[in-house]
Amino acid sequence: MRILVLGHTGYLGGHVAERLRALPGALVLGGGRSPAAEYGVDLASARPEELAKTLAAAAPDAVVNCAGATGGDAVTLAEVNARGPAVLCAALREAAPAARLVHLGSAAEYGPGVPHTSVTESAATCPVGPYGATKLAGTVAVTSSGLDAVVLRVGNPVGPGAPAAGLPGRLAGLLRDAGPDGPDAVLRLGDLSAYRDFVDARDVARAVAYAVTAPGPLPPVLNIGGGRAVPVRELVHGLAAKAGFRGRIEENAAGGRSVRSADVSWQCSDIGAAEQALGWRPTHTLDDALAALWEGDRAP
Repeated sequence: MRILVLGHTGYLGGHVAERLRALPGALVLGGGRSPAAEYGVDLASARPEELAKTLAAAAPDAVVNCAGATGGDAVTLAEVNARGPAVLCAALREAAPAARLVHLGSAAEYGPGVPHTSVTESAATCPVGPYGATKLAGTVAVTSSGLDAVVLRVGNPVGPGAPAAGLPGRLAGLLRDAGPDGPDAVLRLGDLSAYRDFVDARDVARAVAYAVTAPGPLPPVLNIGGGRAVPVRELVHGLAAKAGFRGRIEENAAGGRSVRSADVSWQCSDIGAAEQALGWRPTHTLDDALAALWEGDRAP
């Protein structure tokens, strides 16, 4: 089975590629802008006809799109998260119409959640910022493409190799800089009162592997998350405990907020559909993910 992974050198892409390589009989091909990629692909600027030639050469049985932008201005986000999937679908229809497409979406597409309520895939989508809006546009491009495709709407990934662009990776860096010795050390962070649905990156990769190999058509969208809302404050203090940090953690509700978080104070995904369609449930707890993130030696 030939599986082309776009964005294979990224955070989730690295975990996905590693998991797929463990599948019996799988040949995993990397696609992206990295020199290490077998196939050069830049979804932000590629023309459909050019990408179709690349896909024809790769001859994939399945394509996993892990490419995406989490930061930058609205134009950058639109080029990568919205235009990219649309171009990919157009090229796939021409070059490999029978290939299964597994696209990584985001729970940010839903927008603000209702406290103590989990959102299902049929819930209304109302993203509050450019990130969620452009990810939603990418999802629509995939679900309306007519391809054998599924969008995995991923919650907040955490675990080994988390990048500094997100809170878990940035916090790990701050804790390493602070060191365990120093009760006078202070970490100044933003508002930590929001609730998020954290999911281990390794569980995301396993969901992708299940989606690639599952027989028959799949639902157009499946939530992939931890299935529970956790205070961001719990993640912060949990990782600080792993690091042996003895200093103070100060919150500042007036600053330090993530652009992607915007005004979303509650986020929790109902993951029942993924269990029914794929037989998938997360196997790693948040504590597992934080331990692996802090140890830092199990990232692909």
